[in-house]
Amino acid sequence: MENGEGKNRFWKGVLVGALVMAFAGLILVGLSAGIFLIGRTVMGDQTQMAGGDSEDGGLDMDRISAKMRYIQDIIDRYFLFEEDPEAVEDGIYTGLMYGLGDPYSVYYNEENYASLLEDTSGEYCGIGAMVQQDLTTGIMTVVKVFEGSPALEAGMLPGDVIYEVDGENVTGRELDLVVNENIRGEEGTQVTVTVLRGETAEEVELIMERRQVEVTTVESQMLDEKTGYIYVMQFEMVTGGQFKEAVDRLEDQGMEQLIVDLRGNPGGVLDAAVEMLAYILPEDRMDGMLIYTADKDGKGDRYFCRDGKIVMESDSGYVTAGYPMEDGHQLDLPLAVLVNGSSASAAEVFTGAVMDYDAGIVVGTQTFGKGIVQSLVPLGDGTAVKLTTAHYYTPSGFDLHGEGLTPDVIVDLDEELKTQAVVDLDEDNQVQAAMEALETLKEAS
Repeated sequence: MENGEGKNRFWKGVLVGALVMAFAGLILVGLSAGIFLIGRTVMGDQTQMAGGDSEDGGLDMDRISAKMRYIQDIIDRYFLFEEDPEAVEDGIYTGLMYGLGDPYSVYYNEENYASLLEDTSGEYCGIGAMVQQDLTTGIMTVVKVFEGSPALEAGMLPGDVIYEVDGENVTGRELDLVVNENIRGEEGTQVTVTVLRGETAEEVELIMERRQVEVTTVESQMLDEKTGYIYVMQFEMVTGGQFKEAVDRLEDQGMEQLIVDLRGNPGGVLDAAVEMLAYILPEDRMDGMLIYTADKDGKGDRYFCRDGKIVMESDSGYVTAGYPMEDGHQLDLPLAVLVNGSSASAAEVFTGAVMDYDAGIVVGTQTFGKGIVQSLVPLGDGTAVKLTTAHYYTPSGFDLHGEGLTPDVIVDLDEELKTQAVVDLDEDNQVQAAMEALETLKEAS
């Protein structure tokens, strides 16, 4: 394929993705309200469907079942191709969740549910690259290639734009679906990922063999003789332990102040953020509460750090204690948290608690503003639904959903740095601003 033709196809895909995002509100009802003209022949002997609206305003399952049977009868008699019953059934459940109009409430078939559990465990079978998606254009960009991974061996680079997987254009598709359905797979199988690289959008075809990968979600280093730096990419089940190890390692190296970088962190497992907070925040203020949630009836859960343990209290009366913290560890030194517009969900939980406790200074730009909780509900047959069930609040009661958090020190990344795939920390003006903020904290104390 010529480069010019490939780029044209790519930007057409971007345009389509942008249009899809712009008209998302209309598309949400498209599956249930769309009109399809199939002609008089098929409709000639239509039956009368019973039922009306349900008394409680919910779904009228009798009417829906009758309509489904009627549609299936049409399919059986007139559909040209062979029907895949399993795929159709999956589509029904997917459409049910899609009709809620909530992008975070979804149905997982057996394969996708298994992939989700694998993903949150911090271990999976794939290529070993971290990919982020622009929420406006749908463009997927490689932001991290893990050491010793198939992606690194194949020559994948940070900044590469994911264009095709096994010859299929994936621009504008949902990131989770592309990763779970196209990029990951059985160990030992091959996958071909075509990327667009550099300002010329050169097409580069990368062939790699999938294998088991353990995700390193936390990276750390000393920036100078006194400043520790911890970058948290996302929150998975392994993140809390990796974060504590990083803090301990930096303390052993003489760390006197710390920067926690949550820029580009999309969130993930709430427990990991809670575990990290309990390791560094004091227990003697705000009753040690780290976060609380409330459902549509105002009931929810409250997470505390008490007596060296994380405690969760529920309005249902359920109480659990776990995550014992070694010697009631607290981080009694200046702390700065770096955030940007892609810092979301669990990243905002962490940042909000730091702000409420006045335990550090937040630097960067306004965060994304995702303050709602999703609960994963297994359905007993290997499938599951993920459903938005509650708001979460910072310890002071702030609901950041749709608002985000405003940093104490607002500083945008320099324009010339935004075009770089990898930015050295000593050139990163936001990191430098965080170091200056730490000096201000030190002087104030």
